[in-house]
Amino acid sequence: MKDHSMEISMSEAAPTQKPRTAPPETRRRQLIDATITAISKHGISGTTLTAVTREAGLSLGLVSFHFKNKETLFAETLKFLAQEHRELWVRELTRSDLAPAGKLGAIVDAQFHPRICNRKKLSVWFAFFGEATHRKAYRSTSSEIDMERQTVCTELCRDIIRDGAYTGVAPEGIAATLEGLFDGLWLNFLMYPNRFTREEAHRQVLSYLALVFPRHFG
Repeated sequence: MKDHSMEISMSEAAPTQKPRTAPPETRRRQLIDATITAISKHGISGTTLTAVTREAGLSLGLVSFHFKNKETLFAETLKFLAQEHRELWVRELTRSDLAPAGKLGAIVDAQFHPRICNRKKLSVWFAFFGEATHRKAYRSTSSEIDMERQTVCTELCRDIIRDGAYTGVAPEGIAATLEGLFDGLWLNFLMYPNRFTREEAHRQVLSYLALVFPRHFG
C-alpha cells in the first residue's frame, strides 16, 4: 500500500523552488505573499525567516537582499495589505456615474471583497493587532487609512442626508458605526467560520444602512 503520509512529509520538506531570476518586484511580492501565508499558519511569534522562505521556495539570502530584516518584511507585508484594501474603494470614488449612496455602497463592498475578506488575510490583520510588540506598527500603518475611510464615509453620509432630507441622524455617528461593524464582522467571520459568511456580513451592513437611509438603501 502506498504511504501517502510520506508523500505529504516529503512535499512539505522540499517546497518547489522558484526560478533563479525574476524582477525585484516579483521577488518582493513572492516574499510578502509567503509572509502572509506563514503568519496565517504560525502567528507572528511563530513566523521565522526560514518559515517564510520555505513558503516562498526562495533562499534566506533573497530576504536579506530585498528586506533589511524580519521587522522590515513584516512592516512591508502590513503596508501591502493596507494598500491593497484601500485601492479597492478609492478607485470607486473617482467614478462619475456613482452617486454618494453608490460610493458608500462601494466602500462596504470593498470591506467584504473575497480578495480582502478571507481568513488567511484577516488572520494576519488580527495577528498584528493582537500582539503588543507589533500593535504600534499596526496603528502606524492602518490608522491613517482607517481615518481616511471614516472621513470619506462621513462626507458621503452628509451628502446622502442632504439629498434625502433625513433628520435626526449624524453623519459622523453613522461613519463611526460602520467602522465598528466592519471590524466586528471581520472578527466574527474569522473566529466562527461555521456561523458567519462573507455574504451574510455584507448583508448585515447594508441592512443597517437601509434602516438609516431607507430612501437610498431600502
